[in-house]
Amino acid sequence: MIEFGHATHVGLRRTRNEDTYYADATLGLFLVADGMGGHLHGEVASALVRNSVVELVSRGHSLAEAIRGADEHLLAQMHDSTDVMPMGSTIAALRLGEDGYEAAWVGDSRIYTTGRELRQISHDHSLVQALVEAGQLDPAHTARHPQRNVLTQALGVTAASQLHIGMAHGRVVPGMGFLLCSDGLTEDLDAASIARTVARTDLAAQECVDQLLLDALDRGGKDNITAILVRSS
Repeated sequence: MIEFGHATHVGLRRTRNEDTYYADATLGLFLVADGMGGHLHGEVASALVRNSVVELVSRGHSLAEAIRGADEHLLAQMHDSTDVMPMGSTIAALRLGEDGYEAAWVGDSRIYTTGRELRQISHDHSLVQALVEAGQLDPAHTARHPQRNVLTQALGVTAASQLHIGMAHGRVVPGMGFLLCSDGLTEDLDAASIARTVARTDLAAQECVDQLLLDALDRGGKDNITAILVRSS
């Protein structure tokens, strides 16, 4: 049995919500996309990516195939447009099946497993993460780094030949859950705060998500905020 909660909020400093998401227990598909591009282009990009992935997964494609298809669709849309403004999007997607889970991502929207502990299974495609891996930045300093929002991979922005889709898979055990979120949540809440909320078994998944958004807004709501919490039993 799958229980899930989901919500998105524009935040307190933005006028438009460029995040979007999808949650469908029947299809076993959950995703968060964070658009970029300015002047409505972020909303267009994230919605196009969401719709393309849902359509392709519904037709039997794997997550990786669906994400590549969404990237091709986004690039084609920009090629056919006379507007010179760029459009791009991150994606964090989860597919649950009888044999376990498959996760895929591009950019810095994240996927965590929940249960005994909160563990990030996605890997940020960002400049600060690259600096950490190169030994040039202390992980403790990433949260306040002035270039923390610079991405190294994004749909519609990275050349198709250089696009890297992060992948993870594993077995789903009783009591295991997943949190998918845009960087608007992790920008305002540290891992410990998020872990405390998602670990509350006295709250339904939707109540946990609502609390996460309230906490992020209380901490400033600097960006659009989107979260999906999925629990299996």
